[in-house]
Amino acid sequence: MLRKLALLTSALVSLGVMPAMAAPKILKYEHFQPAREDQPMHAAALKFKACVEKATSGSIEVQIFPAGQLGNATNALEGLKFGTIEMVVSHDGGISSVYRPFDVFAMPYLFPDHATAYKVLDGKFGKDFADEMLKQTGIRLLAYADNGIRHFTNSKHPVKTPDDMKGLKIRVQPAPVFLTLVQALGASPSAIDWGELPAALSQGTVDGQENGVTNIMAASLYQSQKYATLDGHVYSLHAYLISDMFYQTLTDTEKKAIDDCVIPARDIHRDMTRAQDLAAKKVLTDAGMEVYVPTPDEIEKFREATQPAVAEQLKKSVGEKWVNGLLHAVKDAETQK
Repeated sequence: MLRKLALLTSALVSLGVMPAMAAPKILKYEHFQPAREDQPMHAAALKFKACVEKATSGSIEVQIFPAGQLGNATNALEGLKFGTIEMVVSHDGGISSVYRPFDVFAMPYLFPDHATAYKVLDGKFGKDFADEMLKQTGIRLLAYADNGIRHFTNSKHPVKTPDDMKGLKIRVQPAPVFLTLVQALGASPSAIDWGELPAALSQGTVDGQENGVTNIMAASLYQSQKYATLDGHVYSLHAYLISDMFYQTLTDTEKKAIDDCVIPARDIHRDMTRAQDLAAKKVLTDAGMEVYVPTPDEIEKFREATQPAVAEQLKKSVGEKWVNGLLHAVKDAETQK
């Protein structure tokens, strides 16, 4: 009897009378680091894939596209808006290209440490920001992760105070926030594409630049940069983003799997990047650079020289709501320690 039932069911499926098992929903997941497990973005992506596919019993298949295989960050973010890409983990500059308020996180000398940053990003301010981004763009911000703390390097002399920056030619990203930051220190900013930076430094087109330790090492910038100042002027971010158009096609179980699984992925991403940041002095010293770590009083002088000017610029470009809200959230987080 059971054999006859199985044969009948098979026959009906083959004739299209009964539905076959549903094909999995495909989640294309792009990030911008190499496909190596020593890269935070990729290690996190592998964790997310395994977690989601297990939690949904395979009803979602996560396909990882590392190293920007589906296009640059701006194109990828546009893809999220229109539903041609399901998920992207992007750096702050790429996100700002489709949602300008993300620039607010480039406020200089904002977070005193990682713990304070996580309280703000995982707390009410981070949630309110994500909710507004969803309303404005149709992109759902699932989680914030680290993109490395940015520092200054140069080929001329040690930088210990804001006065030491005066007269230096510094490469920056082509973003008003970074132009204002460097100008406030008395240096001359030059917007140069990342791919052209090593040549610009070696040829003396600019004297220095600003980046996290991971990027400094990856591009071998230490070969033309003698001096590093670990001032931590910008706490750079990555964000886990999903197309809300895709998200709304999911069952409640599948949505929960996405929401739950992004947390361990985020934590792997944060832990690996934070470890690189905390090892910056040793890594850069071992590479032959002369590394200076400013004292808290010296950092305060850098903050006083730059934060007001950048805050005013940000109020014009992203609005007082986000600038004042972020500064208040940081202050509240510091008092909760």
